[in-house]
Amino acid sequence: PRGEAKVYLSQSNDPYFNLAFEDWLFRSADVESPVLLFYRNSPSVIIGRNQNPWKEINFPALRRMGIPFVRRKSGGGTVYHDLGNTNYSIAFPRTSFDRRSNAELVARGVRALGPPAEVNERNDIVVDGLKICLNLFLYPPFGIHVSGSAYKIVNKRAYHHGTMLIDAGLGNLGDLLSNTKAPCTPKGIHSVRSPCWESSSLHARRLSRDFVNSVHQRIHRGIHIIDENELHREEIRKGHSELKSWDWSHGQTPEFTHDLKKTFPWAEVVLHIKSKHGVILSCDFQCKGRDGAKGVSEVCSQLGRDLVGRKYGILDLAEGTGIRREVIEWLRDDM
Repeated sequence: PRGEAKVYLSQSNDPYFNLAFEDWLFRSADVESPVLLFYRNSPSVIIGRNQNPWKEINFPALRRMGIPFVRRKSGGGTVYHDLGNTNYSIAFPRTSFDRRSNAELVARGVRALGPPAEVNERNDIVVDGLKICLNLFLYPPFGIHVSGSAYKIVNKRAYHHGTMLIDAGLGNLGDLLSNTKAPCTPKGIHSVRSPCWESSSLHARRLSRDFVNSVHQRIHRGIHIIDENELHREEIRKGHSELKSWDWSHGQTPEFTHDLKKTFPWAEVVLHIKSKHGVILSCDFQCKGRDGAKGVSEVCSQLGRDLVGRKYGILDLAEGTGIRREVIEWLRDDM
């Protein structure tokens, strides 16, 4: 690249700010200059641009822990962030962008700290074929963790961003990303699960600093410190608001179908839902067996008509009584 490299380190832990700044930086930086950004987020679940949150995330666990999910602007799969995870973003001119070279740059930084990191065929940073956790190499016991990456290419610029798990609280990971709604059939990108080992260390902050210093010195010696004062820029402020909006977080969801079934004392109810952009397009009930199934079908059919056009997963209908109330309570638990 012909332009001078620039390196940024965010002091903010707000995932909405960091992702909004990253997108702004990617779009506004000199197209001829390489750019490197580092940031750490408070506990959050980050999903890819084209993913279905209802398939990827365990929403009851998310609400119980009070953790937000954020849909980023790039593709790829779902990841868990917290302060034990350091994120890096490398932007290059499109003509000189190479996924493997970018991953090799990060791997060289990791190797300088000790672990014999390599880049595999999927451009992941691994040791002996396994994704790594920096902490477990430098502070035994030896083990593995996850590091992953995603990419985005627009016009004359491209970026590659990824995670380096240093001491993340992956005890939360299993609960938050354990949603296995088998009857939910989404279009878009599905996450590839990877093995994780958890550790505990008081050295996460120092290790994060060592990782940042080791990697950024491979591209440039200087570093720019940024924080949420950058929200004075209108483009970043708009991006921050968009990431928090329902239209982006949920409404960006590709079309999907969801089949549910439950046996009540009065009938077996089968439901087929079709949704796009987070809105229910159709909601078809079938009721089988039991006495009074005809009356049940009438109640369920009316409920299905009432749900069309509403936001998926938000049942703000008047509950009613009897069968209607029981079905709504079921849907609130299972949608």
